[in-house]
Amino acid sequence: MVSGSIFHSRKNSWPAQEYISKSTLHLLDFDDAAPPEQAWRRKLNSHANLLKEFSVTFMEAIKMVKLGVRMWSYVREEASHGRKAPIDPFNRESCKPSATQGVPLGGMGSGSISRGFRGEFRQLQIIPGVCEASPVMANQFSIFISRDGGNKSFASVLAPGQHDCLGSRKRADDPGISSWGWNLNGQHSTYHALFPRAWTIYDGEPDPELKVSCRQISPFIPHNYRESSLPAAVFVYTLVNTGKERAKVSLLFTWANSIGGNSHLTGGHVNEPFIAEDGVSGVVLHHKTAKGNPPVTFAIAASETQNVSVSVLPCFGLSEGSSATAKDMWHKMVQDGQFDRDNFSSGPSMPSSPGETLCGAVSASAWVEPHGKCTVAFSLAWSSPKVKFSKGSTYYRRYTKFYGASEGAAVDLAHDALTQYKRWEEEIEKWQSPVLKDEKLPEWYKFTLFNELYFLVAGGTIWIDSPLLPSNMGNDHCQSKDLECSTVKVTEARVDCRQGADNSYDYTATNGQYHVDEQDIGDVSDENESVETFREGNSTTALQSLIMTDQEYDNDVGRFLYLEGVEYVMWCTYDVHFYASFALLELFPRIELNIQRDFAKAVLSEDGRKVKFLAEGNWGIRKVRGAVPHDLGTHDPWHEMNAYNIHDTSQWKDLNPKFVLQVYRDFAATGDMSFGVDVWPAVRTAMEYMDQFDRDNDGLIENDGFPDQTYDTWTVHGVSAYCGCLWLAALQAAAAMALQLGDRDFAETCKRKYLKAKPSFEEKLWNGSYFNYDSGSSGNSKSIQADQLAGQWYTASSGLPSLFDDFKIKSALRKVYDFNVMKVKGGRMGAVNGMHPNGKVDDTCMQSREIWTGVTYGVAATMILAGMEEEAFTTAEGIFLAGWSEEGYGYWFQTPEGWTMDGHYRSLIYMRPLSIWGMQYALTLPKAILEAPRVNIMDRINLSPVNGGLSHNEKGVKKIATKAGCFSNTVFHCAC
Repeated sequence: MVSGSIFHSRKNSWPAQEYISKSTLHLLDFDDAAPPEQAWRRKLNSHANLLKEFSVTFMEAIKMVKLGVRMWSYVREEASHGRKAPIDPFNRESCKPSATQGVPLGGMGSGSISRGFRGEFRQLQIIPGVCEASPVMANQFSIFISRDGGNKSFASVLAPGQHDCLGSRKRADDPGISSWGWNLNGQHSTYHALFPRAWTIYDGEPDPELKVSCRQISPFIPHNYRESSLPAAVFVYTLVNTGKERAKVSLLFTWANSIGGNSHLTGGHVNEPFIAEDGVSGVVLHHKTAKGNPPVTFAIAASETQNVSVSVLPCFGLSEGSSATAKDMWHKMVQDGQFDRDNFSSGPSMPSSPGETLCGAVSASAWVEPHGKCTVAFSLAWSSPKVKFSKGSTYYRRYTKFYGASEGAAVDLAHDALTQYKRWEEEIEKWQSPVLKDEKLPEWYKFTLFNELYFLVAGGTIWIDSPLLPSNMGNDHCQSKDLECSTVKVTEARVDCRQGADNSYDYTATNGQYHVDEQDIGDVSDENESVETFREGNSTTALQSLIMTDQEYDNDVGRFLYLEGVEYVMWCTYDVHFYASFALLELFPRIELNIQRDFAKAVLSEDGRKVKFLAEGNWGIRKVRGAVPHDLGTHDPWHEMNAYNIHDTSQWKDLNPKFVLQVYRDFAATGDMSFGVDVWPAVRTAMEYMDQFDRDNDGLIENDGFPDQTYDTWTVHGVSAYCGCLWLAALQAAAAMALQLGDRDFAETCKRKYLKAKPSFEEKLWNGSYFNYDSGSSGNSKSIQADQLAGQWYTASSGLPSLFDDFKIKSALRKVYDFNVMKVKGGRMGAVNGMHPNGKVDDTCMQSREIWTGVTYGVAATMILAGMEEEAFTTAEGIFLAGWSEEGYGYWFQTPEGWTMDGHYRSLIYMRPLSIWGMQYALTLPKAILEAPRVNIMDRINLSPVNGGLSHNEKGVKKIATKAGCFSNTVFHCAC
């Protein structure tokens, strides 16, 4: 908890009055039309500079030549099968990244559309793993104003006119969108972001006597597992007429039948008007996707009220030959301010021809009296009910549980968004208010905390219905020439603590999501004879597992995936989830527990198919039993894990400890005993797997002289501060969890190892002021690693006793603060990963010299837990200053994995920066965690002279399993 008032002296970082006049703020001070006091802000005429990507040094390039050759071959091989490699450094997007991003639209996991701060719709991610970065410039809001007497009129697209992606300047004979009125300068228009809402204020633009507020609202509502899955957003326009004449104001919403890229040109698309209940009407755009992907339907709509009239133009094109062109449409709006009412009865259009762009438009018109006010609301919804992965597995998205899978769902979503958005806002404000009103917190932290959550929408998230995996394994599991097929064996340890007694079972029938075939039947038949030996379970049992009780159905929140990043296309990358998971635990804990269950099942599985690892060119098996996978896959998640193939991650030293630490943190925070029982066999197996890496029997695991952890270009020798600290913490967590689940003998085993490992760790690495990078003799073995206390972070977050005495913890953090933070541009960039004790940045490799955004937030969280609040916020503020501030590099709403000392980024839109919620977790620890340190759970584990039989442990776990209740003192919503 932040103590005292250490931030009172700081200036209110982003006062609204510096962006909008006080008189305009006063005029908009109703119906949430004015932006909040705490928000990220930009003027619409701000220059959106291009972003600069990192480059490797000559020596780094030399070291990576062989890896580059193997990766090039792998990327080409994947492309030959019509697939995109999860990491592809060779093929870049045609649209160069720029500092243009804003708050994305919609809820989680149903496809996403981002919206730049200047108003453009971009970053469409409807197809899993595919991000179409370029804006679709026909998707716009525009305004048309005329006043009584006819002597004043204005018409403009509500986006700055000289847009980088608009193309050629306006021509009189152009039938496309360049013929529109791109008249907005943006000098007096501002954008204000507080995810999941955003405000755009047009302070007298284009009409000096009209103040316009556009409020963007999406249904991202913590602990609401229904509406947070909805692919919909609302745009509420508030109009204030400061003139002496009545004004007719028409707002226009145009949308192209496109999912980004060149998809609008593929043909077969159909538009049609619709009229729904409660005055909601608009246009439906049916999009026929290419390459066998499921279809997508868009709906744009507006609400008709006593003062607002809605009309539509279902179809217009961007080229000559269209029945109505974009130029014709614009001329109609300038002349009449609305479309013909007969358009509602026009019915479906003819399917578009290849090369033809099909667009639709909705207009909402109202008279605004002198000094009067008016509200006009639009909605956008999209329905892509089935998500299909490239190796064949297909699922229903989460929202279909409530709206079904028909194309009509888009209309229902658009309707409900317009009728429910006020309640959404009430719930959002109730959630955000305690943070925003906390005067002890810096202003920049408040809005950055919420805005970093953009990734849970725009980070390629997929949320599917039901807990049951499909039984089709995908018919092309064994087609790749680089893979040698072998039997896929999945085993599960019984809830029996004596040994990991294997019991073959049907993973696909019991532990995943409903499968959807292309005929929309819930078929769970085996479609993959090439892995017939995979399913040896009883078919009756498999069928019974499909039947859920009413309570199970109500509690089911489905399965959730999110990408490591839009450039690193791997689902739920676990070494990164270690940092990001605090956000899900705080806001959607039942999703977080299900992700951990997925990995628990993965620990107990084995996939014996051969994979070539690109760093060394050696071969190994895809998934080793007992090893935590790097990720849940790319082309067939849950079934084909470990899409990452640079190194053999079964030899990584951080994944298994991170699994144990996350599971225990979640177990302690939620108090969900049934979760603990579910995952305990995997926790024990994961710990036992690590025994092989303790080669000198000192209780510590050793690294193997290659980058065998999340810093996958940074080599480690012997005992390392990072992995060793994680291992010490995992021993504590496993011991504590074993004790609570009745497995006392394993608790004793973990404590014995801990008591042996801790003094060895300190002897080998503690140098009097911090822990050395590793125990080797390389040039960077004595480097100061920013992340050296990652294990202590989790220990303190879980209510476990500190790994080291207070002096050593604070001394190491002070060293990181003084060197890794403050010696890098005075603390204005975050914490560099590695720093030599002489004050020079460790340039051993690319990653040692980088500043990782998520790691910096994690270090700040560790500082908070150690009572170093001021240092913590100064450390984290460097990420804000470099990434989010006006003087920074322009990484807002696309926070990268990291940047170099000169601000060049690597991997935009990345998962790890969600770890800012680790700071918030540290500030507001749940009651269960706060009370835990009063009783040192490790002291309750009394070591026996000799470990005896474990029969009583089995009884203890089974007794707990029958109760499967919750701890009483938790603030989280549990899954039980």
